[in-house]
Amino acid sequence: SSIWIKRKSCIYMTSKIPLNTIKISEKACEKVKEFAANESRDKYGLKVAVRAGGCSGLEYILEIVDGPDENDKIISQNGLEVYIPKKAYIFLAGTFLDYSDGLNGKGFEFINPNAKAVCGCGESFTL
Repeated sequence: SSIWIKRKSCIYMTSKIPLNTIKISEKACEKVKEFAANESRDKYGLKVAVRAGGCSGLEYILEIVDGPDENDKIISQNGLEVYIPKKAYIFLAGTFLDYSDGLNGKGFEFINPNAKAVCGCGESFTL
């Protein structure tokens, strides 16, 4: 399942998030639960990963999945399990994931203190 992602670079918001975890807003959790309900999923979690790609070198991946893979770090927040591959965790530590449905568009927003630059289109980042 694909989820529309909106990216944003706001490092000031991440200062309250410990670098050994990521934080998912209640609004983002509710949106994931809504997407899962639309797909009639009973047991699910959110896979948050990073892969090579985009104009800046790395891009975020969000996917609703049935459960974690063997090497995933599992974080539970607001009644949602989030699965992060251990190889991606170094790129995501300290990140805040939110959901925006304002006038500037709808989608998930990654506020990542590790991102040194974000592509103009918001589709990728670099460290």
